[in-house]
Amino acid sequence: MPTMNMIQAINSALDVCLGADPNMVVLGEDVGYFGGVFKATEGLQKKYGLTRVFDTPINELGIVGVAVGMCTYGLRPVPEIQFADYIYPAFDQLVSEAARLRYRSAGEFTAPITVRSPFGGGIFGGQTHSQSPEGIFAHVAGLKTVIPSTPYDAKGLLISAIEDNDPVIFFEPKRIYNGPFDGHYGKPVTPWSKHPASEVPEGHYRIPLGEAKVVREGEAVTILAYGTMVHVAVALAENDGIDAEVIDLRSIVPLDVETIEKSVKKTGRCVVVHEATRTGGFGAELSAIVQERCFHHLEAPVQRATGWDTPYPHSLEWAYFPGPVRLRLAIQRAMED
Repeated sequence: MPTMNMIQAINSALDVCLGADPNMVVLGEDVGYFGGVFKATEGLQKKYGLTRVFDTPINELGIVGVAVGMCTYGLRPVPEIQFADYIYPAFDQLVSEAARLRYRSAGEFTAPITVRSPFGGGIFGGQTHSQSPEGIFAHVAGLKTVIPSTPYDAKGLLISAIEDNDPVIFFEPKRIYNGPFDGHYGKPVTPWSKHPASEVPEGHYRIPLGEAKVVREGEAVTILAYGTMVHVAVALAENDGIDAEVIDLRSIVPLDVETIEKSVKKTGRCVVVHEATRTGGFGAELSAIVQERCFHHLEAPVQRATGWDTPYPHSLEWAYFPGPVRLRLAIQRAMED
């Protein structure tokens, strides 16, 4: 199998789905001739034409609003929001229209929309290019929220999202677009070609939404992570010799509660790590679920390692980022009792 980075895997998924479904369209700012700001749609307009892959004005509300109209007409739109920070103008269309369309029409219409968007840190973009708003969308009934951590998962999950008949928010962690890092401050990025999950089939395959993956088995503590944080958790566990079981959630809605519950009941301890701010972050929901389902098996309170409750700073990105120091402290607190 060929090796791909995450951008190439996403491009491959879009290519496969465009080729298989003539009703699928890709739209967004600079996704056509330019191939996207991160080149995730490079070459697709040339291959499929201006009516299948096309640029839009700088109008996120309009992009998603048009996509809602498209799906009621029988198309399968995949809009790109250039950065997750810019998705908020489209929030009303996603919440009030896309998420409710199936229910409001008594199943007569569906909203097979997959909104792709890079999210999180990685380019020193500060508060306008680095936000992690996944918790906001996880709150909305009718929306699914997916976050891959490897090229292999990115392609399989994206194909599943595109082929789903309900709206999906597909957040792509741009810090690991070109390769994982070892989880420590400023160390060189490891190319995806050296990572087992970089082997990506060229054709069609699916990874079911709502199916977590145990990426590292352990007995002492369970670490729940997604996206970039999966690599931080694995690196810390291996570098520090911690007998941690690391679970990559892969999607937070739907959530694989069974895998979480099984792991925490085995280890008796749980740490949640995510890049988003602490207050109202999805880690709070995960903590509540673990507390409700595993209370009598817990040896210590559930701990969290998260971003700060502040705007994302430009020059201090690595201080904001919940790296090995904060995750190590959270694990230590979970292991104290």
